[in-house]
Amino acid sequence: MLGIRFVKVEPTDFVIQYRRGKVVREGTGLSFFFFAPSTSLVRIPMGSTDVPFIFKEVTADFQEVSVQGQLTYRVADPKKLSELMNFTVSAAGDEYSSEDPEKLPQRLINLTQVLTRATLKSLPLRDALGQSGDLVDSIQRGMQTAGTVESLGIEVLGVSILAIKPVPETSRALEAEAREMILRQADEAIYARRNAAVEQERSIKENELNTEIAVENKKRQIKEAQMEAKKSVQRMEREISEAEMEARISLEQKNADLVELSTANSRKEADSRAYAVAAVMKALSNTNPRILQALMSADMKSGQLVAMAFRDLAESADKIGQLNVTPDLLRELLNSDKS
Repeated sequence: MLGIRFVKVEPTDFVIQYRRGKVVREGTGLSFFFFAPSTSLVRIPMGSTDVPFIFKEVTADFQEVSVQGQLTYRVADPKKLSELMNFTVSAAGDEYSSEDPEKLPQRLINLTQVLTRATLKSLPLRDALGQSGDLVDSIQRGMQTAGTVESLGIEVLGVSILAIKPVPETSRALEAEAREMILRQADEAIYARRNAAVEQERSIKENELNTEIAVENKKRQIKEAQMEAKKSVQRMEREISEAEMEARISLEQKNADLVELSTANSRKEADSRAYAVAAVMKALSNTNPRILQALMSADMKSGQLVAMAFRDLAESADKIGQLNVTPDLLRELLNSDKS
C-alpha cells in the first residue's frame, strides 16, 4: 500500500537498511516498516552454514583420488561481506536480487580445493588415503591465513574430510594387495601360533622332565637319608651288642675268677676238714669201738637205740637160739620215742 512494506528479520540474520545511499538502521532480529521505492535492504545470514564438497585431485605418484567432505562457516563481519558482495533482497524481503549469495559457498569450496591440491600433490597415494586428519589440519591452517576469507569477513568453523577414494581400478588393486597382505599376516599369525604352541609344549615337557628329575633326586635323597639312618641304627646296635658282649665277657671273667676262688676256698676247706677228720681218726684209732659207740649213743633217741640193739642182735644171731618180738613191744618202743 503506497510502497510501504513491513519486514521482520530472524535473530540469525543481519539486516542493513539503506535510504538514499545512507545506512538508516542495522542489526539482527529487527522488524520495521520501510518505504520500498527509496529503501534498499541487505540481509546477510549470520548462522553457521554447512557446504558439502567433492572433487578429484592427483597425488604425488599421479594417482587420481576423489575427496569428499564438508565445510562449515559463518559470517563474522557482515559489513565487510556487504561491501564486497551483493546481498540485497527484493522489496518483499523473501529473495535475493543477485546471485552473489550463491557464489559465496563456491568461493570457499574453490579455496578448499586449492588447499587440498597443495597438500595432496606432495603425498603418495597410500599416505593420502590414510592421512585425512593431516589434510584437515592443513586446510584449516590455510583458511585461517587466506586473505580471501578474512577480507570477506568469514569465519571457518570446521572442515571435515568424509572420504578419500581412489579410482575403482586402483581401489581394486589396493584391495587385492591389502587382501594378500592380510592373508599373509594371517598365515604368519597361524605359523606363529603353531610355533608358540610347539614352544609351549616343549616348555611343558621340559618342566615335566625337570619335575621328574627333581622328584627322583628327592627320592634319592630320602633313600640316602633312610640308609644313613639305618646305618646309624645298625652302628648303634653293634656298639650296644659290643658293649653287652664286653659286659658279658667281663662278667664271665669275674665269674671264672669267682669260681676259681670258690674252688680254691672249697679245696682249702676240704683240706682243712680232711685234716681235722684225719686228726680225729688218728686220735680215735687207738680207742675201743665200744667206747665210741657208747659216746655216740649218748645223744641218740630211743628209736635209734632200739635200731642199734637190733643190729647188735643181728650180729650175734648165731649165738641166739630164738627171739620173739611182739608188735606190742615195737609199738611201745616207738610210742615211747614219740613221747
